[in-house]
Amino acid sequence: MTETASGHELDEGELGADYLEALLDIADLDGDIEIEAKNGRTYLSVVSEETGDLQRLSKPDVVQALQELTRLAVQQKTGEFSRLILDVAGSRDKRADELKGLVDAAINTIEDGAASAALPSMSSYERKLVHDLASERGYHSESHGEGADRHTVITPGE
Repeated sequence: MTETASGHELDEGELGADYLEALLDIADLDGDIEIEAKNGRTYLSVVSEETGDLQRLSKPDVVQALQELTRLAVQQKTGEFSRLILDVAGSRDKRADELKGLVDAAINTIEDGAASAALPSMSSYERKLVHDLASERGYHSESHGEGADRHTVITPGE
C-alpha cells in the first residue's frame, strides 16, 4: 500500500483501503491499494500486476457502487461523511477519456447549429469533469435534473 496522505485523509484512506482489501479477499482478486490526498480529498486506487484480475470491477457502474459502499464503510467507522474517490485499474482515466469524447461530440453538435447539447446522466464527479472540459473549450455547462437523472447541458460560451 502506498500512502502519501496525511491527517484526516490518511484515516479515511486507511479505513477505505481496509474495506476494499477485505472485498478483494472475498472475491479472491489480487490488487494493491494506493492512498493519495489531493485538494482535501482522499483518492484510493486499486491496482494489479495482472490486468485481468480487476477488469470485472473497473466498469464505471461497478466502480461507482464500490465507491459508495467504501464511503459508507468509512462513514460508519468515523461518523463523518466521506467524499473519497475510488479508481479501479485506471477506470477513472478511461472514463475521463470517454467524457472528453462526449464533450467533443456535444460541442460539434452546437457548432453545427444546435442551441445546446445534453449529455447522459452521470455522477457528480463526472459532471465536474464535464464542466471543466466544457469551460476549457470556452463553452458553458450546467447540471439539470435530480438524483439519478442529473445530467449536464452544454451551451455556447458567453
